[in-house]
Amino acid sequence: MLRLLITATSFPATPDDWRGRFIYDMAESLASSGAAQLSFWGPGGELPPGVNLALRGDDGAWLGRMVARGGIAHLLRNRPLIGGATALGLLHRLRRVYQHFAAGSGPAVVHVNWLQNMLPLKGLRLPALVTVLGSDLALLRLPGMVPMLRAVLRERQAILAPNAEWMAPMLQRHFGDVAEIRAIPFGIHPRWFAIERPPVAAASSKWLVVSRVTSAKLGHLVEWGEGVFGGDRQLHLLGPMQEALELPGWVHYHGPTHPQALAEDWFPRVQGLLTLSTHDEGRPQVMIEAMAAGLPIIASDLPAHRDLLQEGALGRLVDSQQGLVRALNEFACPVANCAQGERAAAWVQQEIGTWRDAAQRYGQAYRDLLP
Repeated sequence: MLRLLITATSFPATPDDWRGRFIYDMAESLASSGAAQLSFWGPGGELPPGVNLALRGDDGAWLGRMVARGGIAHLLRNRPLIGGATALGLLHRLRRVYQHFAAGSGPAVVHVNWLQNMLPLKGLRLPALVTVLGSDLALLRLPGMVPMLRAVLRERQAILAPNAEWMAPMLQRHFGDVAEIRAIPFGIHPRWFAIERPPVAAASSKWLVVSRVTSAKLGHLVEWGEGVFGGDRQLHLLGPMQEALELPGWVHYHGPTHPQALAEDWFPRVQGLLTLSTHDEGRPQVMIEAMAAGLPIIASDLPAHRDLLQEGALGRLVDSQQGLVRALNEFACPVANCAQGERAAAWVQQEIGTWRDAAQRYGQAYRDLLP
């Protein structure tokens, strides 16, 4: 049987933890497919059945400290010296687990999440599938990063697998001659398709933002939302506070959330999901989940949002406060609200599907990497 090692720097510590939820779902779907003998290297948490832990030495304690400080990306952005030292420690520990995995017998593939986690594969001949996320595109702007990644890719059979088509052309320009570029979308949990929105939700005047609370992730929210929300039209914000931001009084902030709370308490009773992010987004899972649940989406006009919402056919893209107001007024009509949600849910069902569908896509990619 194929030996498969998944590496990641984020993973939910508990069932209620929001961090790295897609990594858990990915591992669970791959393990249940029975396509590989699966090992996982990443922060601690309860693993899905059939997944073996691949931590070496004190990796677990070290990763726990990294997560407690906000994670590697947060440290690099906000505490560069500590972030740089942490990055070196991360690369050392990944190198150790890759070497141990390479010493095993039988066909093997490494599934790396985030491009930087591929660097310690240098000198090892392991085939690799690399999941590329939106934050990775910012990484490519760092001096010397593209040549280093090319050197690693050149040594092996490799597939760079962005989770959205819009990232593929940039990756093709940088790496198309040393790796296959194959967009492989993540799936979603079936729970999102099963949500039933009562008619009152479409007329509730309650809008939801689910996001890490940083200036880039909130984006234009405070600027454009002033005077638009408040009174009958409510704005509810869920997510962990990762920057010390002062939120205006018209934002109802509820702190971090988790999938069960979204599925049971929020998605069935709000008018829609709003994101005005200016962050380097890839393909936000929460947007796909909301679409599957039948919620209309209003989003800032970013490449990731444009791609997911099909140039506005499956939601509304806005680039000003006036555009935001027009979109809110449109979806205040229950008929338009429900019709848009139904179109989006049908598209997600057909084009993205569940994590079981994603596991089949990954399984085919693993087989294609082997001799």
